[in-house]
Amino acid sequence: MASLKDLRSRIASVKSTRKITSAMKMVAASKLRRAQDAAEAARPYAERMGTMLGRLATAVSSNEGAPKLLAGTGKDDVHLLVVFTADRGLCGGFNASIVKATRLKAKALQAEGKTVKLICVGRKGADALKREFGDNIVARYTGIEGKKGIDFSSATEVADKVLALYDEGEFDVCTIFYNKFVSAISQVATAQQLIPFTGEEADEQEEATGSSAVYEYEPSEEAILADLLPRNVGVQIFGAMLESSASEHGARMSAMDNATRNAGDMIDRLSIQYNRSRQAQITNELIEIISGAEAL
Repeated sequence: MASLKDLRSRIASVKSTRKITSAMKMVAASKLRRAQDAAEAARPYAERMGTMLGRLATAVSSNEGAPKLLAGTGKDDVHLLVVFTADRGLCGGFNASIVKATRLKAKALQAEGKTVKLICVGRKGADALKREFGDNIVARYTGIEGKKGIDFSSATEVADKVLALYDEGEFDVCTIFYNKFVSAISQVATAQQLIPFTGEEADEQEEATGSSAVYEYEPSEEAILADLLPRNVGVQIFGAMLESSASEHGARMSAMDNATRNAGDMIDRLSIQYNRSRQAQITNELIEIISGAEAL
């Protein structure tokens, strides 16, 4: 049975931990609002760009002069997986869910005889995946989120690396993995094919609205696609970064809130145990005093 001194030390230790988790919860909550606003503000632009590119892609996908980012390389032997995780832990299952989805996808592709390459954005993803896929990681990025949040220049840096690898023929298909923000307690692990562009957004929207309007573009569809397809890569990566950042802060706030509650419950249990032990010790001392007095 633990001594009174040990119990006092444990109670003091848990109280210190509760102060830390409570402070981390408040910090995450303060960052969450700004990150959530940024993620929600970026969604309409990314969705509308995807919709417009989807319509353009439908018109020129069968042409011989279709851009490479749309037509693809004609193969799917090499897959590039871009993984967005956090630089820090203590955010529940946020990092684990993305790492698990990436690992399952990579193993499935390797089982089919495909070659897998990885770009890890965030320290936790790189640390978790390097044990199995260390030789497959071609680039790592850490410290993406600054004091003022995610900056588009960081997304451009990653997008330029992806486009450079594609131009050099290093991969055939690129897929990004990130947590899409739903609420502070809900984040959805999402996989989105980035290259070649699929054009699914336009089809889904037309099915939802029941419209199939005909659009005319100036300049030509090929010229617009040649300019917007590389830009779309940066926009989608930027959106994934914002979604991942908001999801991280939401997951950390929820995890630290649970940790704070658990610490409070543990302090209550330890306090009851301490009081019972102290009362038992006092009772034993009184019995010894009374027994000694009766013996005299």
